[in-house]
Amino acid sequence: MKILVVSDTHGRDRILEEILEKVRPVDMLVHCGDLEGSEDYIRALAEAPVHLVAGNNDFFSDLEREEEFFIGTHKVFLTHGHYYNVSMGTENIRREGRDRGCDLVLFGHTHRPVVDIQKGVAVCNPGSLSYPRQEGRRPSYLIIELDKEGLLHYTINYY
Repeated sequence: MKILVVSDTHGRDRILEEILEKVRPVDMLVHCGDLEGSEDYIRALAEAPVHLVAGNNDFFSDLEREEEFFIGTHKVFLTHGHYYNVSMGTENIRREGRDRGCDLVLFGHTHRPVVDIQKGVAVCNPGSLSYPRQEGRRPSYLIIELDKEGLLHYTINYY
């Protein structure tokens, strides 16, 4: 199973279109918030099941702020992250994921990619496709692959 995880597109969807063309087929698309009105467009573009949450810039969105779902046997906590002070670190969001019984936490908000696996919980941010903030400022996204043994593999990719 192949999952594309993106965040912080801020309504600028051209790069997402190009990335989807490059990595297709995907079995799932996850967006960690700050879509800024592109929900319906992204759902149609994905051609796969989609999980979307609202971010701090999705002022008029009807999207949920948090969602829990499964990838195989792995329970996922999806949120934008701004309610968990992710700009100061991942401790709070990791604790929240663990308290919910999740072994994978997906978030955005910081516009910086990260894969951090500690204490049985993977905390991942795909970065931003529109306004990257990490060194080099290259748009980034995450590919998660579920192998035949049920293990998850994480790869940060750059546009």
